[in-house]
Amino acid sequence: MNRGGRHRPGANRESYRLALLVHAVVLVGAILLFGVDRTLGWMATALNVIFLVFFFRHLAFAVSAARWAEGDLNAPLIGTDDFTPTVAVLVACKDEELVVDGMVSALLSLDYPRERLTVVVVNDASTDGTGARLDERALADPRLRVLHRRPGAGGGKSGALNDALALVDAEIAVIFDADHQPEPDVLRRLVRHFRDRKVGAVMGRCVVRNGVESSLATTIFIDYLSGYLVNEYGRQALFELPAYGGANCAVRTSLIRALGGWNPHTVTEDTDLTLRLLLEGHRVRYDPSAVDFEEAVLSSQRFWKQRYRWARGHQKCLRDYWRPILRTPHLSPMEKLETILFLWVYHVPVLCGLGLILIALHAFGIGDASIIQMVSLSALLFAGPFCELAVGLVLGRVERRAVWMLVGFIPAFGMSILTATKSYFEGMWGTTYSWVKTARSGAT
Repeated sequence: MNRGGRHRPGANRESYRLALLVHAVVLVGAILLFGVDRTLGWMATALNVIFLVFFFRHLAFAVSAARWAEGDLNAPLIGTDDFTPTVAVLVACKDEELVVDGMVSALLSLDYPRERLTVVVVNDASTDGTGARLDERALADPRLRVLHRRPGAGGGKSGALNDALALVDAEIAVIFDADHQPEPDVLRRLVRHFRDRKVGAVMGRCVVRNGVESSLATTIFIDYLSGYLVNEYGRQALFELPAYGGANCAVRTSLIRALGGWNPHTVTEDTDLTLRLLLEGHRVRYDPSAVDFEEAVLSSQRFWKQRYRWARGHQKCLRDYWRPILRTPHLSPMEKLETILFLWVYHVPVLCGLGLILIALHAFGIGDASIIQMVSLSALLFAGPFCELAVGLVLGRVERRAVWMLVGFIPAFGMSILTATKSYFEGMWGTTYSWVKTARSGAT
């Protein structure tokens, strides 16, 4: 796999463009051979099968979380005093002047043996006052080490983390983002899982701290209850396959070094690392009691850019890794299926958009009525995530106005269709895209 810093960039753009052309040729050929109605009917049937699979997947995660998650959320922290591996906390910062003080204060308040902990914050060529604020805090507390990267150093967050990793000699690396404020016991909760040598990484739970700042922040707060609680809990409970989430996460330094570090050729280094760990026979563990608070974006423009980046990176991971996932001996057939479904998550909204087009065509009498009416089952694509959202609201004790919160979530589904579709076609066409940081507002 990706050792010695040699990261596989994926197939060339010509092959992806050829794939788009093949899709178009097959569609046109089917229409010429079988007619518009039958072709659209077959497409609708295929979509219904896919939507049904994902509906039962979401439903299974929701049921698992509803049944078992509450006990794990409230699990006491016991038996950790005798297991304190050396830990390096790594944070990449770029133009984070508004949030860096709160983050540093939270990191320096972590409950972990002082002599076993190193904190390294990377100032990734910031153009605001981030570097000066970090230097000021480092002078006041020697536990904080600051690394200043030069402009043009490259690699985005992955490059910054790789530079920080080179400075430390610790058994475990714990990653936070610049706007994060972890609870004091997070490190003890995360590292306890590394007693199991098969565990390569551990993911904690991220909670939005400014969910009342705006309707968009409220939507993201609910989304995190579903994604960072119900969805990941279900993936662990049913398959032991949660994802490394990129922040509030821990990884063995020996493994990340053996894998060549974080991949600078992806904009979602977390998903990329999840897959590389699985392919090497290691597992990710999810601990919902390891809580970390972060800031939600407050503008639709920032939300669009963030979700587009997630879709673009996730879709690239599918293109890069689906073959190795199917061939690896470290996953069972069911685990391979779940991993492929996980990688398909940001493709499903594209298919949902296609389903809406088929519904519109049927409204104008285009399509095989006996088959295409089944497209109404595409509602299952929304019903599954709504089950997760509802369970997340209950587990998060957000029960007041819960129904209206779910209704208000519908526009977010529409945006997911647009961002995922744009990402899919631009990614397949080979449109250049590089890592773009999420701008912060300093919300508390």
